Amino acid sequence: MSGTVGAVMRACGAYVRQRVEGWRTGSRGSQAFLLLVLLALVALAVVIGSLLQVIVPVSLWFFFLMLGTMLLRFLPLVVLVTVLLGVSVWTSVETSFAAPSRASALLIFAVAIVLALYQSSRQRSGLPMALSEAVLTQLRDRLQRQGVVPPLPEGWRSQSATITANGPSYAGDFLVADLREGRWLEMALVDVCGKGTSVGPQALQFAGALGGLIGALPPAELMAAANNFLLRQESDESLATAVHIKVDLVTGDYTITSAGHPPALHWHLGQRGWSVDNARGMALGVIEEADFTPSHGRLRPGEALMFYTDGVIETAGRDLDDGIDWLRQVALQAVDARGFTGMPKRVLKKVPRGDDDRAMLVLERQPLTSPERDSERSRALGG
Repeated sequence: MSGTVGAVMRACGAYVRQRVEGWRTGSRGSQAFLLLVLLALVALAVVIGSLLQVIVPVSLWFFFLMLGTMLLRFLPLVVLVTVLLGVSVWTSVETSFAAPSRASALLIFAVAIVLALYQSSRQRSGLPMALSEAVLTQLRDRLQRQGVVPPLPEGWRSQSATITANGPSYAGDFLVADLREGRWLEMALVDVCGKGTSVGPQALQFAGALGGLIGALPPAELMAAANNFLLRQESDESLATAVHIKVDLVTGDYTITSAGHPPALHWHLGQRGWSVDNARGMALGVIEEADFTPSHGRLRPGEALMFYTDGVIETAGRDLDDGIDWLRQVALQAVDARGFTGMPKRVLKKVPRGDDDRAMLVLERQPLTSPERDSERSRALGG
């Protein structure tokens, strides 16, 4: 007996999962099935109210309206609200509601129906409200997964943080990274024109393109390919700034290529300060033959490189040079206080609230331990 019950429960669970997956596709069949279920529940409520001779409150129809607004596309929702409006009027007439109370309740319900239909008609994706949110959430999660830096060899650490404009968790700032042979690390921090949910799909598309190219092309060719990709887009606002770094994790040698991006900062252990990198280049998506002038350097143990988007340094009434000087000072204080641990988040918290996304990436070559220093000294002396 218990085996039969278990089989029935598993079959019901599989059926429910199948229907949920069907709803997530937004297909006509799944929408028709869900509409029939809601209509059946409405009919059941009417029948129960008639048999028991009880008042069916208008609030119950509000409940079905909320479900329909969340789960149905526009046309199925129109069918549902038509039925709800009819049964709400019919059940109200059949009850002992006072005329003023009945009229007020029906008027409020009619206004709610108009608002629900208006909201549904504004869904440009053509999907129900709840499903549109799920799609945006998946989009955001994919963008964040693409920005995960692979585990680095011992002695190296990367940290990043992002704060989106005005609170939404969808940003036009993103990171793509690639590690080959455990030695060659490449990362690109990108700032797509725009902010919030409006730039999410564009940022995801561009991140996918860069994710497929990074590590496969030399830095200059990667930037040129990214520039051509944006120029082929139909939108006149397909613009972005980017900074790309390629690091040899054995020697610490690096190449930075910038495309209209704020300059990287290099923490020099001996000087205890942040110097401004000199890589320069045209923003992506502006002209066909964009020039990029890379910079070269070496990251020694105890040093770090910092990359950031313009939302970190741009504020009203302050030019870029002043913003960079402000960031160098704040970042110096952050390192003096607690080192590089958690530095991106700590620095971004001090950035004045603005209307632009903010992102920061720090790549650190950690100091040598005592045995490593002895070994390094021995090699230097030829021992």
